[in-house]
Amino acid sequence: QVQLVESGGGLVQAGGSLRLSCAASGRTFSSYTMGWFRQAPGREREFVASIVWRGGSTYYTDSVKGRFTASRDNAKSTMYLQMNSLKPEDTAVYYCAARSGNYHVTRVSDFDYWGQGTQVTVSS
Repeated sequence: QVQLVESGGGLVQAGGSLRLSCAASGRTFSSYTMGWFRQAPGREREFVASIVWRGGSTYYTDSVKGRFTASRDNAKSTMYLQMNSLKPEDTAVYYCAARSGNYHVTRVSDFDYWGQGTQVTVSS
C-alpha cells in the first residue's frame, strides 16, 4: 500500500519561499514517477511538476518554470518541491502523487496514489 504524506505548507508573503515535502512509503520507488499538483478554490486540480525517481529527470508547467524545483532524496524516500518567488496565484492546496513508470505524465488521471494535501497561501 503506497502512502504519501505532504508537509511544509503555510502562509508566506509574495516573493517568499516554501519547501514542500512528500514522504513516500509502501514501495520501492525507483520505478515510479512522482508528481506535484495543486488545486485552488473553485478550480480543477492542475499539474505543477513531476520527477522520475530513477535519474531525477524533472518537468514543470510553464507558470512555475524558473521558480519551483522538484527533487528527491533516495535514502529518505522523500520528494521535495522548493518554491521561490511565490505569487498570490500560487495559493492552493498542493498534493503529491505517484504512479508506476519512468516517464513524465501530467494528467490527474495518470496518477494512482495521492497524498492528503497541504495548504499554501501567498499573501500580496
